[in-house]
Amino acid sequence: MIDSTLIHIRSGDGGNGVVSFRREKFAPNGGPDGGDGGNGGDIFLIADRTLNTLKKFQYRQRFEAIAGGDGSSKKRHGATSDDLVITLPVGTEVWEVSSDPEKAEELMADLSSDGDTVVAAKGGRGGHGNVRYVTSRNQEPMLAEGGQSGVGRELRLELKLLADVGIIGMPNAGKILVIGSGGEILAEGETGSP
Repeated sequence: MIDSTLIHIRSGDGGNGVVSFRREKFAPNGGPDGGDGGNGGDIFLIADRTLNTLKKFQYRQRFEAIAGGDGSSKKRHGATSDDLVITLPVGTEVWEVSSDPEKAEELMADLSSDGDTVVAAKGGRGGHGNVRYVTSRNQEPMLAEGGQSGVGRELRLELKLLADVGIIGMPNAGKILVIGSGGEILAEGETGSP
């Protein structure tokens, strides 16, 4: 059973705003109408009780959300991308791995209940088009904003065992103790005389 694995995620980049002006018959420079870029997709991690292993990540380790669309003329905004959802078994711990070998891993989330959700990487915000930069002094701005970059992360997923079985007592004593993941005793008994 695969109970620990590394994955690489990257949220979507934001789309670029554009510089555009209306072109009308009687108003060749009718004012700015450049739209904003769309937001990039977020990446969510969600606990799903129907899963019990991390085996699917053995074949796929990279996950990237889609970038937002660029703005266009006539104040049209770029499309905002759909979010990317990654389902994980209940009991999965998510650790962020740093590129700095001297920095310890940081626990991002402990998905201990069905439906637990965490935003693992926020998508980039779309850039503003030139219609956003109109002022009383600058009626025809030649300025637009680029979209923000998405966030890239390396994550280590670790599936905790729901119960660890330990044997205590003298050898061949036949004593069994079942300990839960929180350290509590779930059951104890004997298998019979040695």
